[in-house]
Amino acid sequence: MITRIREVRRAKGLTLAEVGVRCDPPTTAQTIGRLETGTRTVSVDWLNRIADALGVDAADLVQLPERADLPVAALLCADGASAPRHEQVVAAPAPEAGTVAIMVEASVGDYRAGDAVWCRRVAPDDFGAALNRDVLVPRPAGRYVFGRLIGRQGARIQILPLGAGAKQQIFDDPAWLGVAMRLVRDF
Repeated sequence: MITRIREVRRAKGLTLAEVGVRCDPPTTAQTIGRLETGTRTVSVDWLNRIADALGVDAADLVQLPERADLPVAALLCADGASAPRHEQVVAAPAPEAGTVAIMVEASVGDYRAGDAVWCRRVAPDDFGAALNRDVLVPRPAGRYVFGRLIGRQGARIQILPLGAGAKQQIFDDPAWLGVAMRLVRDF
């Protein structure tokens, strides 16, 4: 199995020792190094442990032939753009299970026509974590409302639709919310 542990670790700016300490349970820098170079077999358990330590999905640590990686040409800092010290790649985004998309047909709020907004579906118990985020609210008969979640009281949520002059809408007990997680925009 070809892994991308080293590339992802470097892209995150972490040392072998830092990743080892972040693993649960912690491990040594030498073990992480052996897993990166392939001198030690990488099991699914190790992939999951290292992915958690790096804050990525386990799939991001495996090089799949059908998945394109984007080479990092420059790093943008407060001082300007500069070349990375080591070769780096960014994994092309892959939707996680339960992700839904919104295709923007007409510009509204911060979104432009042609944008795709990826939303992670969350259950009512997790609505509080979506406060002040853009959310998709399912409605009866295949309708939806998209706007900012501005309040929650028990099973009741308050949404401020996007666009000038929009008025707050209140919904009782929606089955789920789609929390905006990723904006895909062609320039």
